[in-house]
Amino acid sequence: MPAKILGMIGTQMEGVAVHLIKGQISRDWVIDFTRLHEQWDYDSVLVGYYASAAEGFGIAQYAATHTERIKFLIAHRPGSVAPALAARQVATFDQLTQGRMSLHIIAGTTDQDQASEGDFLPKADRYRRGGEYLEVMQKMWRSESPFNHRGEFYRVEGAYSDIKPYQSPYPTLFFGGSSDGALQMGAEYCDVFAIFGEPLAETAARVDDFRRRAAKFGRKVGFNMSLRPIMAATEGEAWDKAHHLLADVERKTGPAPKPGNHSSERLVAFAARGDVHDERLWMGIARATGAPGNTSCLVGTAEQVASAVLRYYRLGIHSFLLRGFENPQDTVAIGRDLIPLIRAGAIEIEIDREVQAAE
Repeated sequence: MPAKILGMIGTQMEGVAVHLIKGQISRDWVIDFTRLHEQWDYDSVLVGYYASAAEGFGIAQYAATHTERIKFLIAHRPGSVAPALAARQVATFDQLTQGRMSLHIIAGTTDQDQASEGDFLPKADRYRRGGEYLEVMQKMWRSESPFNHRGEFYRVEGAYSDIKPYQSPYPTLFFGGSSDGALQMGAEYCDVFAIFGEPLAETAARVDDFRRRAAKFGRKVGFNMSLRPIMAATEGEAWDKAHHLLADVERKTGPAPKPGNHSSERLVAFAARGDVHDERLWMGIARATGAPGNTSCLVGTAEQVASAVLRYYRLGIHSFLLRGFENPQDTVAIGRDLIPLIRAGAIEIEIDREVQAAE
């Protein structure tokens, strides 16, 4: 299976940035940054979701009209709009771009962030609502006639959509999360489990566990891993760069806040065990920030980082969200120096597997 590489676009150019998409909109930056990912052969770009940020479907649609082939992974919170409307939004975008999208389901980060949008449902209940939300959406995409639904959170009567997704039966559904509620929702309704970079042993256990969960529903699933490459011409220079980045982040963010969700708690726990795992996985940024999102780093030369990524590929993770801290230069470096090595290495792994299977 070929390795898929995702990047992430934002709405304005920043300096050293842990996160993207917050802030004002620069139309030129949205276009140029997306085109840069397309130029350097990324398969897709994530458009994130924050309660105070620009609306992701609008950003992705604008970027899509100014690019030719790159796809968009659009983050979406169940409950922010009614599922019947969301189903039509997705189908409309998918039709207009002829299949250039996937959907990343996030049931929410902190209670405070949810409350700012008027959502006061406890987190455990949000995942149950998310599952029902996806159930209604999938019925809208599949159904050839009006249907009724009466559940715990949603009720529709005579629901139907003239517009169906371009992709059959619907775009790939990603999800993230580490709680039992998140894993239950994902195992039943989603196609790709998006995880942050963790040590190899724990990653292997997570992959096996989620495969078993999905198998209970008769489903096979894929995996995506988010990583932050920090690369330089030599290993020493890469570690120097990492420590300079950490110092800059610490100056900007101050003391690390308490982790806001289970996934962040996991990363902070790994950081407490040590900054470096499996030779290349560096948790310094996670330790300094409380891991609010993708803060797992791989440090080394391009060849060393590619080798580390391919160790995860061998565990069954065939999709990687790779983004740096200093853009656009990190986006170019990943596309120029790292992506070709990862794709070539993945092909070699698959050839070796075929040879071994034939013997």
